[in-house]
Amino acid sequence: MQPNYATTVFDPDDTHSPAVARRLDFVDYEAEVPVHTHRKGQLIIALYGAVTCRAENEIWIVPPHCAVWIPGGVPHSASATWNAHLNYLFIEPGAAALPNRCCTLAISQLIKELVDRLTLENVDYPPDSHAARLTRVTLDELVTMPQQNFSLPVSAHAKIRAMADTLVSHPEDRSTFKEWAKRLALSERSLARLMLRETGLTFGRWRQQLHLIIALQALASGESVQNVATKLGYESVNAFITMFRKTMGSTPAHYFAERKTP
Repeated sequence: MQPNYATTVFDPDDTHSPAVARRLDFVDYEAEVPVHTHRKGQLIIALYGAVTCRAENEIWIVPPHCAVWIPGGVPHSASATWNAHLNYLFIEPGAAALPNRCCTLAISQLIKELVDRLTLENVDYPPDSHAARLTRVTLDELVTMPQQNFSLPVSAHAKIRAMADTLVSHPEDRSTFKEWAKRLALSERSLARLMLRETGLTFGRWRQQLHLIIALQALASGESVQNVATKLGYESVNAFITMFRKTMGSTPAHYFAERKTP
């Protein structure tokens, strides 16, 4: 039996409408969406749960009330939490002045409601229709949304990729920078230069960003703070909460309480 991939349900490139929206509840589909590409750009909005995308040698997290923008023609894959409810907005190239690189956007309640409303419309709507007017308002609002830093640069370099794949699979690994240099057969100075050149981050900052991405996805799927702290190898829950608060500006409980959806 073939997996029920979300990408097989709807091809956004079958229509030349400026933008079309679709809702996907991942309880109905495979949680892993393999690498694919399409002409239209894609905005992925998390209504509940979370989704992690891989594109342009980066990992992108989409927690509740945020969205990731993937320009048209960019190969990408996605992995959703079991409880993810997502809205997709597929946008024709040139229909909106959106970035030409992948990015995470903060999404207003207005944008969420407009895209949700557009999921009820047919894909081939007339240019003078109510759906077309809603689309124009949606795109005008979308270009004003601020970017947020919910991505992790991974790099195509073999050594950085090997380290990233290991730490993504085993985030509890607390090997020191010195130990990683030895494991990768590099001097500490060479690894430090390589990290900055390939990712723009120091090793410590890169690993903290990785932990943040994993934490946001796990917490959005309903895991407890205690379990997430243990999964990431923190010695105590308080140490994890301190990291989260310094990075996100609030504790995990407050962050998700402010973004809670029915």
